[in-house]
Amino acid sequence: MRNFLPGLVIAPFLLSGLFIDPIMGDSVMQSIKGKKAVMIIACNNFRDEELLQPKEVLEKNGVTVTVASSSLKESTGMLGAKVKPEILFTDIHASDYDAVIFVGGSGANEYWDNPIAHKIANDAHTAKKIVGAICIAPVTLAKAGLLKSKKATTYSSTVKEIQSAGANYTGADVERDGNIITASGPAAAQKFGETIAKALSQ
Repeated sequence: MRNFLPGLVIAPFLLSGLFIDPIMGDSVMQSIKGKKAVMIIACNNFRDEELLQPKEVLEKNGVTVTVASSSLKESTGMLGAKVKPEILFTDIHASDYDAVIFVGGSGANEYWDNPIAHKIANDAHTAKKIVGAICIAPVTLAKAGLLKSKKATTYSSTVKEIQSAGANYTGADVERDGNIITASGPAAAQKFGETIAKALSQ
């Protein structure tokens, strides 16, 4: 249980099968070591795997990961993981990071119509950073205007939301179009992290 935030408590039932070493070569480790990512979670009811698994993949490959939220109070995941965010999402400067990642879960809709979240996503995209979103979080990117005419995926309940914003929904577990990476939900969390790691190496 390495490199997790101080104060992070993982629900025991999450431990089984969670820590899977990414299938990455030494070249990826070398090329992304020292890079930085920020993962934005809901103040409550983020989806545990969608934070923890990509975070583990990135950190094992040398990326420094910062967790941000709309509150600095301890946040509880849908399955019981507890995380104390390090920064407020309103303090994020996209230029400080190589990847900006929106984590899903039922609480993630708090960012859907948030103009600051939209600005962060757009600033990161304009600066050619990696912009990621998983589960229902791709709706935030869609409403920020980033998914228009882009291949993207999302959780099944939010397909119409991204399509109405012009996204080309593919139904894939993980979809990459340029520097935008989207994923369908918790079952895709590991692959989502690996895809971001690969993108950071390119």
